[in-house]
Amino acid sequence: MKTFYLHSAIAFVSAYLITHQDPPPLPYNAFSTAFVFLVIFWILWSTSWFYNKPYFRKMPKALFFAVFFIKELLVANIKIAYDILTPRYYMRPTVIALPLSVKTDLEITLLACMITLTPGTLSIDVSENRKILYVHALYVKNNDVELLKQYIKNGFERRLLELTT
Repeated sequence: MKTFYLHSAIAFVSAYLITHQDPPPLPYNAFSTAFVFLVIFWILWSTSWFYNKPYFRKMPKALFFAVFFIKELLVANIKIAYDILTPRYYMRPTVIALPLSVKTDLEITLLACMITLTPGTLSIDVSENRKILYVHALYVKNNDVELLKQYIKNGFERRLLELTT
């Protein structure tokens, strides 16, 4: 994680310095600055194989995780918007007890935040022994709580464990 922060800082400062020269080598706008940042970050990431192999392997997983999370956000927002705009409500609110495979405080916090950020779900509490996360969900198809548990465990939790272990 320290390598990621270091690479991000180096790429940010370098992109700033490159785009703020006089005369500028590229037009100064958000696209060119982001492009320079991504090129420098990619160069740093591709050379990290020589000194930090786990970081080199986890970065593609982090990108796929970000794409997965954005997809989940979009689908949940569309589902909520559809339910609001149609005259009939499709909500079946339920509180579930989700057994956790994640162990550390960081992993539990990230999982709870991702669940809460996704519209239609809300993390309520964590048990005292940190083995169960209580989640309020608006949409539980056919009152099948196990299906929702497996969806969260195979989606968010599995991908989070791939990144943190």
